[in-house]
Amino acid sequence: MATYATNLHTASLNNKLSSLSLSSNSKFSSFSLTVCQPRHKPRCIVLSANVDAKPTVLVAEKLGEAGLKLLKEFANVDCSYNLSPEELCTKISLCDALIVRSGTKVNREVFESSSGRLKVVGRAGVGIDNVDLAAATEHGCLVVNAPTANTVAAAEHGIALLTAMARNVAQADASVKAGKWQRNKYVGVSLVGKKLAVLGFGKVGSEVARRAKGLGMHVVAYDPYAPADRARAIGVDLVSFEEALATADFISLHMPLTPSTSKMLNDETFAKMKKGVRIINVARGGVIDEEALVKAIDAGIVAQAALDVFAEEPPPKDSKLVQHEKVTVTPHLGASTVEAQEGVAIEIAEAVVGALKGELAATAVNAPMVPAEVITELKPYVLLAEKLGRLAVQLVAGGSGVKSVKVSYGSARAADDLDTRLLRAMITKGLIEPISSVFVNLVNADFTAKQRGLRITEERITLDGSPESPLNFIQVQIANVESKFASAISETGEIKVEGRVKDGIPHLTKIGSFEVDVSLEGNLLLCRQVDQPGMIGKVGSILGEENVNVSFMSVGRIAPRKQAVMAIGVDDQPKKESLKRIGDIPAIEEFVFLKL
Repeated sequence: MATYATNLHTASLNNKLSSLSLSSNSKFSSFSLTVCQPRHKPRCIVLSANVDAKPTVLVAEKLGEAGLKLLKEFANVDCSYNLSPEELCTKISLCDALIVRSGTKVNREVFESSSGRLKVVGRAGVGIDNVDLAAATEHGCLVVNAPTANTVAAAEHGIALLTAMARNVAQADASVKAGKWQRNKYVGVSLVGKKLAVLGFGKVGSEVARRAKGLGMHVVAYDPYAPADRARAIGVDLVSFEEALATADFISLHMPLTPSTSKMLNDETFAKMKKGVRIINVARGGVIDEEALVKAIDAGIVAQAALDVFAEEPPPKDSKLVQHEKVTVTPHLGASTVEAQEGVAIEIAEAVVGALKGELAATAVNAPMVPAEVITELKPYVLLAEKLGRLAVQLVAGGSGVKSVKVSYGSARAADDLDTRLLRAMITKGLIEPISSVFVNLVNADFTAKQRGLRITEERITLDGSPESPLNFIQVQIANVESKFASAISETGEIKVEGRVKDGIPHLTKIGSFEVDVSLEGNLLLCRQVDQPGMIGKVGSILGEENVNVSFMSVGRIAPRKQAVMAIGVDDQPKKESLKRIGDIPAIEEFVFLKL
């Protein structure tokens, strides 16, 4: 059982309260609450919300037309390139999403200037060293990248630099164009039989390895996180960092820029290399100490270098490294193919739009790493989890606050075969968002819960049956609170709601001690009544007169002619007069209208 601490206070509900405005970073532009209390009848609580207009996406660097088209179908798109840091901070408070490449620094000041409105930062590419991930997480902002679309392009450019460097293509080209014919000066080296060390065996590194194998090279790799079976499948030997440095004829860099990889190649590591080694870098400039590289070239330790990236971009015009005759350089062209640019634009646009819709992105870089297949499998249950959280918290009455929530998952799978992080985050989202201005997602769910003193415990209930489906049911219980709908209180005194997924649609299947079966779509009307003939017809007639369409209706009862709970799903919100008429039906003991 896992426990997470947090602080959640519900808004006080009373007859004098008529509306509650939320701040601009809420997903609703306004939120109103109306309390109706017919004479001699229990209160009816009506919740409603006005949905904001389209979100705004700021595209701060050049993005392909295919990506822009996708964005414009969902959001208002502001393409403002070459913004200064001050201009970016000024604009960002009006934006829900920001898309950048490698040239824009998204630092803490940017997130603070957004005043909580910024929901997602999309990095059109792989590296995210220009985004302050810690600040993004603290502000509940999801950071997504596009790690796959430019993989092949970057790998191809790495191979292009490898071969061009080995055969002095750039230098020979410049020489011929200068009117010279220096065949003896530009004698190259063969690649066949040479050892290539790939430092960083991720997507790009492994693709470089595949292509280098095709050139007849012997490939080794260093990556403390690379699975051995994937390396074996390509025919690559995983070795230590020291062995890679000491034995390689060529070294190709493919790691991200982090505190641990910053200036990984320096005076000390160059000294450990095989004399005459050649260096290729299409990853990040900061992983090489550029001054140390110049010294290593001049000392003959490094025979040549081919670089697509630099610590400072563009590099100074008088850079000794760039001007060195043994160095081949390109202006960060790793992802610069027509196909890659289009693919990156589409990939990042889809990730940003998905995040703005509240979907969980497989390319999120500051959220718990949840495999894409898990996200796909749990997707319908994620929606169920959020709906149950929203339903449960709207049933709470009074101002004592929600402090303790228990979530139970019924599943035939083993405990270690059910990843509930997504589900817990979405239950937290459902519990907190309806009664606060905070935007909750997978990034900040646990952090937000702890801030609000909310304790969430999780329990897995092992069921018999086939483990083909990940979950049979999800149950949410809120302890030590009063309910505005007394029938939601279970035998043990908690507000209890339970749901299942049926045909991909979330359903409410239990409220309190009553079994029901109603789709959790649109609005929900809950009535407790005396179980007698004609009740469904009476309520249905009132709704029908107002042209309110009923999507689902279910009745759960204790015993015939005793108490029953009727759950009605409706597409539209009934007028106050209609709700009052329902409340005036003699057999109706209490009811509540909820907007999910």
